[in-house]
Amino acid sequence: MNEQNYLMEVRNLTTRFDITDGLISRPRARVHAVEDVSFGILPGETLSLVGESGCGKTTTGRTILGLTEKTSGEIIFDGKSVDEYSRKERLDFCRSVQMIFQDPYSSLNPRMSVGSTLAEPIRVHGLEEKGSIDRRIAELLDNVNLEKHFAKRFPHEFSGGQRQRVSIARALALKPRLIVCDEAVSALDVTIKAQVINLLMDLQSEFGLSYLFISHDMAVVERISHRVAVMYLGRIVEIGPRQAIFENPTHPYTKKLLSAVPVADPMQRRSERSLNVDEIPSAVRSLDYVPPEVSFEEVGPGHMVAVDG
Repeated sequence: MNEQNYLMEVRNLTTRFDITDGLISRPRARVHAVEDVSFGILPGETLSLVGESGCGKTTTGRTILGLTEKTSGEIIFDGKSVDEYSRKERLDFCRSVQMIFQDPYSSLNPRMSVGSTLAEPIRVHGLEEKGSIDRRIAELLDNVNLEKHFAKRFPHEFSGGQRQRVSIARALALKPRLIVCDEAVSALDVTIKAQVINLLMDLQSEFGLSYLFISHDMAVVERISHRVAVMYLGRIVEIGPRQAIFENPTHPYTKKLLSAVPVADPMQRRSERSLNVDEIPSAVRSLDYVPPEVSFEEVGPGHMVAVDG
C-alpha cells in the first residue's frame, strides 16, 4: 500500500472467534472472520467494503470501532495507533468515528423521542452548552432534511427512510470525521435508497466526511464510492479505484459479484455472462489451521489483486 496521508489505516487486521463446547468451554474450532486485512481511508473519501453475507465486512467495521475485539493487527487514526491512545484520546476517537446501522428501528430507543436521542451524545461528550442543545438538534434535523418539530416524535412515528435519516443525524451529532455505514440503505426501497445515498454524498461534500461503506449491493457501491475493496472469506481479494474495479474486475470473486448486477439496458447486457450461485464457503477452521500467505499484484494505478503466495 502506497504511503499516503490516510485519516484511518488498517494494517493486518485479524479477528477470530473460538467455537466452544462442553462444560469447560474448550475451543473445538475457530471462525476466521477477518484475516490479515489492510486498507486506508483518505480524508473526504468513501471506501466501500463489498462482498456476500458472511465474508467478514461487518466484523471488520465493528472491529474498527472497538465493538468487536481484534485478534491482531493495528488500527491507526490520524497517524497514531489506537492501541497507544490515552483515555482522552480514546474518547476523542469514539467521537470522531461513528456508525450507521442497517436497521434504524432497532438502533433507536423506542422510548426516547428523536430530540432526546440526538441530545444524549451531545450532553455526554459536553459538546454544547445546555441552552444551545435545542438549536443543535434543529440544525441536525435540517442537515438530514427533516423538520425541526420532528424532534418531539418517537421512532415508531417515522417511515423507514425517515428513521434512517434520524440515525444519520445521530451519527453527525458528535461532528465525526469518519462514519462506518453498515448496510445503511439495504433495508430501504429503491426510491428512498437513492435519496439517502444522495444525502450521504451531500453531507460528505459539506462536512468533509470519510465513509467506510459496507454493502453487498454493487449498484449502490458504484454510485457512492471513490474506491472499492472486495472481501471474500475474511480477506480483501481486490482493491482499487471505483472505475477500475467495475470496468476491469480481475479477481474471479469480483467478477462473480459484478455478474449478479442487473443491467437495465438489454443492449448493454453481456449474453455470455453466467451467474455463479455457489454459496460462499464456511470460515470455520480447525484450531491448527494456518492461513495461506497472500500477496498482491498491481494491475493498474492503485488497483491491487490478491494472488496466492
